[in-house]
Amino acid sequence: MSKIYTRRGDDGSTGLFGGPRVRKDDLRVGAYGEVDELNSALGAAREELLEPAQKDLLAIVDALQSELFTLGSELATPQADKAPREVPRIRAEMVARMEKDIDRLTGELPEMRQFILPGGSRPGAALHLCRTVCRRAERKAVQLSREETVSPHVLAYLNRLSDLLFVLARAANLRAGGREIPWVAPKP
Repeated sequence: MSKIYTRRGDDGSTGLFGGPRVRKDDLRVGAYGEVDELNSALGAAREELLEPAQKDLLAIVDALQSELFTLGSELATPQADKAPREVPRIRAEMVARMEKDIDRLTGELPEMRQFILPGGSRPGAALHLCRTVCRRAERKAVQLSREETVSPHVLAYLNRLSDLLFVLARAANLRAGGREIPWVAPKP
């Protein structure tokens, strides 16, 4: 790709990989756009995880960013058989790996006895923000799945990812010397 701009989208349309041109507010474009935003937010969170105590969390985030690019590519390719080349796919093993990460990190954390508010440290707050962006991306992918084919692995991945981001935020807070902020319900 020699030029970053093509001018083809000036009319409010974009081309799907191996597919037709659609409006930029198409559900599919919205779904992979939300995943792209999540990946960018995760990139910002990654920069908060550069301390040695966060090294294993950083490795997890690096893998997630690559997988999110795969997930976005999958969502941008409605007809894989018509794509000019093979598009990588989200696989069940990726979801299983996240579950192992969740279980390992949860084992290192104090038991939760109440709801916590997002925050606690810069890396924790950044990862909590990623979790909420992930939930929005998941909602958009679910909405798309009601109208078009979306791999069940994509939906499972986004669901599990929000759980992993929650646990990563808690672990980042602990390792950064931060604290978890308990939610205190207002008195009636």
